[in-house]
Amino acid sequence: MVLSQILVLFLAAAEPDAMRLNQELLARHLPYGTVLDPIFAAPDSEEIVNYTRCGDSAIWTGHYLAAQSFRYAVTEDPDALAEIFALLEGIRTLVQVTGPGLLARCTFPETSPYARMIMDEERNNGHFTGAVNGEGWVWIANTSRDQYAGVFFGLNAAWELVPDPEARSRILALVTEMLEYLIDRNWLVTMPDGRPSTLFGIRPDQQLSLLKVGSRVNPDRYRQLYLDYADSSSFLVNLPIALEVRELHDSYFKFNLNYIHFWNLLGPGNDPESIRADYWRAYETLRRATAGHQNAHFNMIDRAIRGSDDTRDAETVEMLDQWLTRPRRDFAVDHTRELAACGANRACQPIPVARRINTDFLWQRSPFQLSAGGGGFIEPSGIDYLLPYWMARYYGLLND
Repeated sequence: MVLSQILVLFLAAAEPDAMRLNQELLARHLPYGTVLDPIFAAPDSEEIVNYTRCGDSAIWTGHYLAAQSFRYAVTEDPDALAEIFALLEGIRTLVQVTGPGLLARCTFPETSPYARMIMDEERNNGHFTGAVNGEGWVWIANTSRDQYAGVFFGLNAAWELVPDPEARSRILALVTEMLEYLIDRNWLVTMPDGRPSTLFGIRPDQQLSLLKVGSRVNPDRYRQLYLDYADSSSFLVNLPIALEVRELHDSYFKFNLNYIHFWNLLGPGNDPESIRADYWRAYETLRRATAGHQNAHFNMIDRAIRGSDDTRDAETVEMLDQWLTRPRRDFAVDHTRELAACGANRACQPIPVARRINTDFLWQRSPFQLSAGGGGFIEPSGIDYLLPYWMARYYGLLND
């Protein structure tokens, strides 16, 4: 049996693991419609006493929507479609609760038994109150560009992969409402008290990514706007990428954001050749810097953009296999006495996936990080397996 057949069979055989993780996520990570991570009473307990990582709920809800969209494209499972509708409703609450079309980081009922603890953990971001279907809800503020990136990534994946008319109608409404908010305010995200939280104007690559999603979903409204802005600004896309790859370890999450934006920019949709060439130049800058980082998520986006590569795709399948051997909770990791260091808390080579820290989304954390705390109380969602797994199934790794 040739290698490609073995790897395809492995991916198919791993589906029960993916479905188990998915069921755990549904049971424990979506208490109010968007992704949160549970805190348990003890490392060996199943009793949930609180929820955490509310400040990044929007971005991971978007990633989970993308994962379910790839799953549906592979399986046409009606359960996957039902989950997609539930996630679209969750994203709708993140927009509805703020009032004017602003995206919240996270939201939950005022009556939640975890409300006070979540608000305390997110005190640096602040919170406001709003209404969802006539009921009082709290929403976490200080919305970042990261949250928009994750949500638009998920909405774009759902638009491209889920041809259900009602789903597309909801995606169109969400994308239009959020883009209108940003455009009307010159891409400055402002909280209800007038305090700005982030500005897209400093990142033309990210503006173009969101506008391209808009041009796919609502071409009558956004296609020409996107093309006009791309014509004047696409040559700038490489600048922030070139600056970011000069530091490969700090703020590693920036690379996850870059990759999902390039999935938007270099994915479906016809662009003039000069604009696409600018995107490719910037993407090559990013890929050259990170291709050796043993990152299954980045590899799958590269597969989507560039096509098959036997070495990279075999590496991806091996990393997914290693992921399944990792503990499900955030136990402390310390390799400082075992592995060679080339900086503070930095290994000289990427650490094997099976031995890396357990965190919210593995692929946005430096693969060189030697140690991190954790008591085994928090269970990450598993989206960092589900998304590259279903992408691998969809793109038919090594099966061209």
